[in-house]
Amino acid sequence: MKTIISASLLSADFSDLGRECDRAAAAGCDWLHFDIMDGMFVPSISFGGPVLRSVAKISRIPVDVHMMTVEPVRYIRRYAELGASRITIHAESTDRLADTLEGIKLCGIKAGVAIKPDTPVADIEKFIPLVDMVLIMTVEPGFGGQEFMPRTLEKIRLVRFIAEHQGIDLNIQVDGGINAETAPLVREAGANVLVSGSYLFGAGDMSAAVASLR
Repeated sequence: MKTIISASLLSADFSDLGRECDRAAAAGCDWLHFDIMDGMFVPSISFGGPVLRSVAKISRIPVDVHMMTVEPVRYIRRYAELGASRITIHAESTDRLADTLEGIKLCGIKAGVAIKPDTPVADIEKFIPLVDMVLIMTVEPGFGGQEFMPRTLEKIRLVRFIAEHQGIDLNIQVDGGINAETAPLVREAGANVLVSGSYLFGAGDMSAAVASLR
């Protein structure tokens, strides 16, 4: 399965996002990872609709939206209309997970489900056939620059096993502490979509950094 690199804009230079989006595309990134935080599901507040509109308008690669918000069903249609190519929501963020995932797909875009490092895979197992992607957080959501948690590797292996056992062509995304040292570990475990922020945007040669993740 092809390795997909999604550059996390949380680590970009906010004073020149247009240039940063172009830089990521030119370096060979496949997607732009766009974290939406509401200050309630996670303590931090990040981007919202106006920034998503601007990024989607100028980006030469798909915008991969990761919603860390309470009851994301309130926003999915708007974010789809603003240019998200896919929306991933947290299993812990809503009691209406199946309905929200279906709502994303009804908008004509890909749907994903995410879990925090301490959330059991069993909590999302029945939803795996409903999604294009499972995001396994390899750090606690809400803050950039954290160290990779090795214990999350077993969750990646389990999700890949479930998908293969059920004959599902599933993207498994990882987010948090992904760099040249941790990328081989998550790929071996079964992840094929790697989100990286500070490692990519802080690199002197982003193209070389992207290549090192593959």
